[in-house]
Amino acid sequence: MAAGLKTVILLAFVLALGFLLVILSCALWANWLPLLVALTFVLAPLPNSICSRCARADDISPEYNSAYVDFGRFLTGMLVTTGLSLPLLLAHSQLIQPAACWMSIAGGGLVYGTILVYSGWFGGGGEDEF
Repeated sequence: MAAGLKTVILLAFVLALGFLLVILSCALWANWLPLLVALTFVLAPLPNSICSRCARADDISPEYNSAYVDFGRFLTGMLVTTGLSLPLLLAHSQLIQPAACWMSIAGGGLVYGTILVYSGWFGGGGEDEF
């Protein structure tokens, strides 16, 4: 029980650090466009979660349908790619500063990584999910 509590506290600290980096990348240069990165990384695990619940065998169809899981992974990959490439695109078009770009990518990566680790350790599914 103590190891679980320590893990949750560590994950909360890393999540707060990720959001701090994203918010600082916005606030230091008075441009709030990098905040879209946090939104895409927070929404990225949702398609996997929703589609994996739809793919299970039920009373109507006893066989497992992997098309839902594949579609969820496609949407998650699209959101993660958007979260990584959006700050680079904004920095290339000079809408944000390059330092804000790297701060938002690092913060978004910390946010997404924290969500992945939490769902992997405490999800309890035991399935191969990303």
